[in-house]
Amino acid sequence: QVQLVGSGGGLVQPGGSLRLSCAASGIRVSINVMRWYRQAPGKERELVASITRGGSTNYADSVKGRFTISRDNAKNTVYLQMNSLKPEDTAVYYCNNGDFWGQGTLVTVSS
Repeated sequence: QVQLVGSGGGLVQPGGSLRLSCAASGIRVSINVMRWYRQAPGKERELVASITRGGSTNYADSVKGRFTISRDNAKNTVYLQMNSLKPEDTAVYYCNNGDFWGQGTLVTVSS
């Protein structure tokens, strides 16, 4: 059974940082393309970042230079380090391996 358990969300002030985690079971993050998506209220889900089997990363233009996706193969976990957060980053963040979705973790950026 595949599970992707997202965590690390919360309330943060503009300019702050958070690190999201996606702990996987039933799959190996090292051989999957892992992605982080987000969905803001009233908006469609959008791709934020991805990391390939070979470690190549890609980012949405809106987060380039602020967010970093990474993985720890030993812990079978994918991370999303988010710095210089803005109110427009407020959303539910989901991890995905192409077939399965995590349950989402809420990030709220507000003063």
